[in-house]
Amino acid sequence: MSSISDLITRKYGNFRGIDFSHKEVLSSRSPDALNMWKTYNDNECIETRPGMKLLNKFDGEIYGLFFYTIKNYTHVLLHIGTKMVEWENYPNVPVIEKELYTGLNPKQSRCFIYDNVFFFMDGVNYLEYDGLTMKEVEGTVPFTSYYKNPNGSTSIDDDTDTDLVYQPVNVLTPLRKNSFIADGKSFKYYLDSQNLDAISIFLITATINGKNATENIDFTVDRTKGIVTFSKAPENEAEVIITFSKTTQDYRKRILNCNLSCEMDNRIFFSGNPDYPNAVFHCELNDPRYVRDTAYYECGMDLANIKAIIPGDNVLWVIKEINQNSSSVYYLTPTLDATYGKIYPSVNGSVSLGCVSCGINFNDDIVYFSKRGLEGINGTIYSEQLISHRSSNIDTKMINEPKYSGVKLAEYNGYLMCLIDSKIYLADSRQKYQDNAGKVQYEWYYWELPFNITYIREYRQNLYLGNNNGELFILDGTDDNGTEIKSYWTTSKDDFGYQGYTKTTNKRGNVANLKILGNENIHVDTIVDGVLKEKKTFSDEKGYIAYRIKDKKFKEIQIKFSSNKPFGLFSCTLQGFIAGYIKR
Repeated sequence: MSSISDLITRKYGNFRGIDFSHKEVLSSRSPDALNMWKTYNDNECIETRPGMKLLNKFDGEIYGLFFYTIKNYTHVLLHIGTKMVEWENYPNVPVIEKELYTGLNPKQSRCFIYDNVFFFMDGVNYLEYDGLTMKEVEGTVPFTSYYKNPNGSTSIDDDTDTDLVYQPVNVLTPLRKNSFIADGKSFKYYLDSQNLDAISIFLITATINGKNATENIDFTVDRTKGIVTFSKAPENEAEVIITFSKTTQDYRKRILNCNLSCEMDNRIFFSGNPDYPNAVFHCELNDPRYVRDTAYYECGMDLANIKAIIPGDNVLWVIKEINQNSSSVYYLTPTLDATYGKIYPSVNGSVSLGCVSCGINFNDDIVYFSKRGLEGINGTIYSEQLISHRSSNIDTKMINEPKYSGVKLAEYNGYLMCLIDSKIYLADSRQKYQDNAGKVQYEWYYWELPFNITYIREYRQNLYLGNNNGELFILDGTDDNGTEIKSYWTTSKDDFGYQGYTKTTNKRGNVANLKILGNENIHVDTIVDGVLKEKKTFSDEKGYIAYRIKDKKFKEIQIKFSSNKPFGLFSCTLQGFIAGYIKR
């Protein structure tokens, strides 16, 4: 018979996450856990995830939820189906809707706020909202020539470079302005463009020293040659400004059809246009309504699509889909140019591992999803090994999800929430470790929701979830809108340090420290050599439970804590004795 001196006590605590790798699992991780996470309210406690509370059901799939504060009032906008509506009684249950716009693209949309104006994009529309009216973005009208002579030559003298001071064409508008200095005798003024838009599209306007002049009253236009003829010659040295329209086919669609955007260096960058798969565009400094026709950069000569544009480390990272012929990772570096000012030339890295879905700057870690899992940009742009893997502990499960290429992301409570249908994989920014190769990896948790979710968004520490049935939920409460949450935590397989021997548990002396949540239905079971053996149900009333376990002649054992009500686990112990050698 074994004596008390032969007793071995195993303690499991300081829980760190899950490990689905099918390799040897640390005692601080679980090889099988569901709907658990660490809130960091109690440093070492893992507990059941929050529930999902239904806020409202709308008539159409939810493609976007946006928050826009102006004049101390928060506008809450919902992209539902093809409409934009306003949730007027936020944060109460949304029952009042005001329709702001119709004709939206039924695809997941995005927004940014610039100079207190809300801008919206959905791959078809580019809209702006000031708190009163939502409308199409009207492009800033550029001066494409300054202070020209009426015949279009450079004013003053030929030695000046005044003719170089101009604004390029804005792809967001066909309108342009030409500025002239009158000589007091010329009737004809030559524009810098020919083949102008017809009068039915745009009525050309002019000002002479600020006074308006009207087409077919004060002047006529030869649109083919781009010549404006005044009925009376403007007086000498008068400033003449002519506004005209010249449409270039699909210029505006360069930006409207983009499905990616981000802010960097006081500019908005756009990409993801299927007609320009390897191009990145950007607006002018502090002006989202002005994108010059030369402000684009090609990332590679191939037609592999850009899947993510991510600002970080003072550059813009451009991640392309899998492409075997060239690099998949590029970066745009801010550079001063004598003519255009700040430009962003493209530099390619040596990484061929492409992106299958999306990417994000997660707490200063540039990450994206490849066919292997979550990848991180390791170190600086000059690092020899640019890519570092981040998801080894959950790859075997996550990358085999049928909708893995459609993963959606949100940052919430220190986690990167990776949504795939009804599954959420949580990367913990506060728990990292170095793998055997010295690369930084995240600890992970795993949730299952009661049904598929198609939209996820965080705002001010609240997580909102929407589905294709028009239901909008908030992560809150202790159940999923009336449905109990099944959650469990399983300790790692333990052979007590004696792999070649059988073991027998000590019936007494096993304790689990719990978070008091008023749960009277906590199951404690064992898994003995892969076979589940049901034990007993306990309460967390005292903050601990003492459970009796009597399993004999096993090689490996695990403890499984589970419940359909919320519970929290700090640590647990298991005692046992070493028996004889394992026999075949």
